Amino acid sequence: MTPTRRLLAALAAAAALTVATPGLAGADAVRNADWALDALHAQTAWRTSQGAGVTVAVLDTGVDATHPDLTGQVLAGKDEVGFGAKRGDSAWARHGTGMAAIIAGHGHGYGDGSGVMGIAPKARILPVRVILEDKDPQRAKARASRGDALPNGIRWAVDHGADVINLSLGDDSATAAPVAAEDDAIRYALSKGVVVVASAGNGGEAADRSSYPAAYPGVIAVAAVDRNGVHAGFSTSRWYASVAAPGVDVVIADPDRSYYTGWGTSAASAYVSGAAALIRSAYPKLSPAQIKQVLQSTTRHRPKGGRNDQVGTGLIDPAAALAAARKLKPQPAVPVPVAYASRYFAPGPAPAPAPADHAQLLGDGVAAACAAAGAALVVAAGLLWFRRRTA
Repeated sequence: MTPTRRLLAALAAAAALTVATPGLAGADAVRNADWALDALHAQTAWRTSQGAGVTVAVLDTGVDATHPDLTGQVLAGKDEVGFGAKRGDSAWARHGTGMAAIIAGHGHGYGDGSGVMGIAPKARILPVRVILEDKDPQRAKARASRGDALPNGIRWAVDHGADVINLSLGDDSATAAPVAAEDDAIRYALSKGVVVVASAGNGGEAADRSSYPAAYPGVIAVAAVDRNGVHAGFSTSRWYASVAAPGVDVVIADPDRSYYTGWGTSAASAYVSGAAALIRSAYPKLSPAQIKQVLQSTTRHRPKGGRNDQVGTGLIDPAAALAAARKLKPQPAVPVPVAYASRYFAPGPAPAPAPADHAQLLGDGVAAACAAAGAALVVAAGLLWFRRRTA
């Protein structure tokens, strides 16, 4: 195993939360419960852009391309794991399908009036399987043999047409450290003009340690808020927070054709990835840094002083961001300079000591092994959500 190999793991803490909530069995109930699109002024944003022509790579547990809310939207992807649960298994593609529908769901049925409508309903989804669901019986095997799936998946997505990369996953265990291969892959994506979005972490009610990949330079790190625009208690509060998006009681599509409400910074990240797709569709020459800046500068519920560690600059407003983006002169897509007090990695392949700790994640996901004075650090990472069954 190479020193920078990231292992695939899962945290039992986020095994399914299955408190039944009646009322989402019908199509109208699903749409009525989906408050996030109204909060994001989606109808106004769609007058300018619905994400047409943009590809969003969803690096996750896989995506069900046959889900009625996603048919015709999902491209042929890549499985960087190569084994684990298959279609029909209870541990197959649940998280990834939910995130893909938040980004690019188009609904189904008469007038597409049933199911989940994504924030960028005309965007395409490029699925890249880099992690296994928390209940997948092959987790241990993946942990031992597929540690480089995440950085490889990022590079593959960039080389196969991704315009935006969604990372609804993260690593914020107490022993975690940044991984050079991941940092390099993200810098590669940014240098190619690809926007990278990641979950801020679900450690807000624990240690509030920093989460990777959210804390890497250039990433749009997304915190979660409720329907009132208030910071969700579980959402990690750290210096790297860029913006916030809905992450409490949001509607989740599942491969089993049921719908759930769930919470976590995973969902928040997916909404911001969809918003980035709207901007990239309307203004394809804007750089990743410009798209990040315009999302940050047009937020609502802005905190005192303009930003804080809980929500960054506040709740995204895609309609306002699109209006502001129209005034920008495109800049070259260049790697974003490190803007932090110290670099993560010294020159050469060996990681330098991490400048910050890392937050506890909830979910199934990845773990990392870094070399430090000849010893490997193994860290846990995960998908940043809990789910509550609603239908």
